[in-house]
Amino acid sequence: MAIAFGLTAVDMLVLAIAAFAGGAFGASIGALPAFCFTGFMVLIGEAGNVVSEAFVGGSPDVISGAAGGYGAGIVGPLAFGPVFGPHVAFAGGVAAAAYAAKYDGMYEPDDGDYHPAKDIAYALGTRPDVLAVGGVFGILGMAIRQTSGGLGVPIDPPAAGVILTAVIARLVFGYPVIGRARGSGLLDMSPFESGKMRSSEEVATDGGVAAERPAVEPWLPHQYKWTHVAMLGLVTGILGAYIFAKTGSLFLPFGISAASLLFLNLGVEKFPVTHHMTLPATFVASMAMTDGASVLVALGLGAFFGILGALFGEVYQRIFYAHSDTHFDPPAASIITTTLILGILALAGVFTTSAAIPLP
Repeated sequence: MAIAFGLTAVDMLVLAIAAFAGGAFGASIGALPAFCFTGFMVLIGEAGNVVSEAFVGGSPDVISGAAGGYGAGIVGPLAFGPVFGPHVAFAGGVAAAAYAAKYDGMYEPDDGDYHPAKDIAYALGTRPDVLAVGGVFGILGMAIRQTSGGLGVPIDPPAAGVILTAVIARLVFGYPVIGRARGSGLLDMSPFESGKMRSSEEVATDGGVAAERPAVEPWLPHQYKWTHVAMLGLVTGILGAYIFAKTGSLFLPFGISAASLLFLNLGVEKFPVTHHMTLPATFVASMAMTDGASVLVALGLGAFFGILGALFGEVYQRIFYAHSDTHFDPPAASIITTTLILGILALAGVFTTSAAIPLP
């Protein structure tokens, strides 16, 4: 008998056990490598769906499964479920890094490095307590995603799990939720540009980390200027919409963006992060074309939502990432905002469908 959101007690237990393992594995290999695997799974699953003509963009049942449940095949249970779902593996890795940085589980930073708790590319290895933290937060992220999707909250459910677990990790492990601005305000990145460092007193009391840290730590040092991120959002938004128009896949552009972060993880300089731009662009293209819009209109809407996703991501990194000590994911926060806008537009009747955004 179903207890909540169509799940029986056994279903919930299975998901919890799998999410614990997924979160612990995400901690072991590192949050960013785990997210790269999310992208790989999406690419594999969506390629198979497109070839078989059972792609997500053409199947309401698969869309429903992806949004509120775990669906079938590779994309639902693996890429967005308790295996490599970002709300499980990535979230577990982020929380475990926050814990490890407090309890001698991270490397000693050099002068000029960011706080080690922000290093989501770092694999945390095999220490049982660190992996257990990842597992617990994997369960928490799964519960948040399942609740958000099951209640029909009009936002992307995995992104909700990523953000809420990051905030909870900061609270639980004693990190500031926002941090103190060291410029003219939270949005001011000029202290980073001028090479300003935190005072020795701040560093000495800052989580026990003795190295000299930048006064402000932008999420991506090569991707924070407003015009730069807007231009990136423009082109990736167009590409996301175009890929949907040609394949019918809601998640293939996201998968390309996520999988491409392997190169960032390997140290390729100035490699961009774009999944918060391609995802809403793909969704709005789907919603518009389902209602009969032309490809040109879809490309225009994709460009607009790509820019919107890019700018929201920059706002969130300046407020929640740059001044605190752990990773807070600007793309996930941006995706929550853009999917909320699209969900509201669907509820208002502007669009007749909502892509993979659950509705009440």
